[in-house]
Amino acid sequence: MAAAAARADRPPASQASGPVAIVAGSGRLPLLIVEALERAGRPCRVLAIRGFADPATRRRADATVDLLDVRGALDTLCGWTPAGVTLAGAVARPSPAALLNTLAAYRNRETLRSLASGGDDHLLRGVLALLEEHGLQVLGVRDLAPGLMAPVGRFGALGPDEAADASVAAGRALLASLSPHDVGQAAVVASRRVLAVEGPEGTDRMLDRARTLARRPLGLGRAPAAMVLVKRAKDGQDLRVDLPAIGPRTVKRAAQAGCIGIAVGAGDTLVLDRAETAALADRLGLFLLGLPPDPEPAPWDRASREPAP
Repeated sequence: MAAAAARADRPPASQASGPVAIVAGSGRLPLLIVEALERAGRPCRVLAIRGFADPATRRRADATVDLLDVRGALDTLCGWTPAGVTLAGAVARPSPAALLNTLAAYRNRETLRSLASGGDDHLLRGVLALLEEHGLQVLGVRDLAPGLMAPVGRFGALGPDEAADASVAAGRALLASLSPHDVGQAAVVASRRVLAVEGPEGTDRMLDRARTLARRPLGLGRAPAAMVLVKRAKDGQDLRVDLPAIGPRTVKRAAQAGCIGIAVGAGDTLVLDRAETAALADRLGLFLLGLPPDPEPAPWDRASREPAP
């Protein structure tokens, strides 16, 4: 009750006229958001997480904070009175002991145990709740840089053939069925056979596993055909954080694994450096496909992997 009363008395830290605050981990995403905001004429500030933010991000940063310095991060963000806060880029999950020590001032013991022992989804929901309790509005990439999201249909020169389309459908159905569970957002499917599902290790290592399995026919008598990578957000996922993403690196790793294409959720999957990603996919012979939210047939040419006119 006391915590609720304190939250009720606290004025909102977010102001409509303020800058967008970007809490930046590793990777290109933080600076891609900065570029999109600057093109739109929106002010922004970057809070880089020490030890994770890339050198280019650190050079652009307005402030830097340690991952477990919750008080420092909240003080900085609230001091900027931002229009909203977005979390961008990857960080390593702290140990349970570190989480318990860090959040002890903000959560009771039962909640702390739940956060420390729960999966990544549960922990992220806890982070969002903490920001909102301090009057900060959390925004997603879709709100700030919608051009980074995958479109519906093919966004490279190639499209899936009938066999690849069946693999895509199988992967999509599999990921939908796994949505209630705190597992990854990607799978590799070949000829409707599941070769790998993403776990905590991430997409790259999942593709490594799929590559190894694809080289061993697993009793099929031949290497699997129509091997595709499928990525999409979980059903009911908070799309403000932890969106699935692909980029040039994903295309290269998928091709090395033996995939002939990549299908992603349109509107819920980030495509980093889209032009470069599409050009590399074309060069390596992979299709790129954005899957609509509706499972009905999509408006792409499924009969041929010939280049689009």
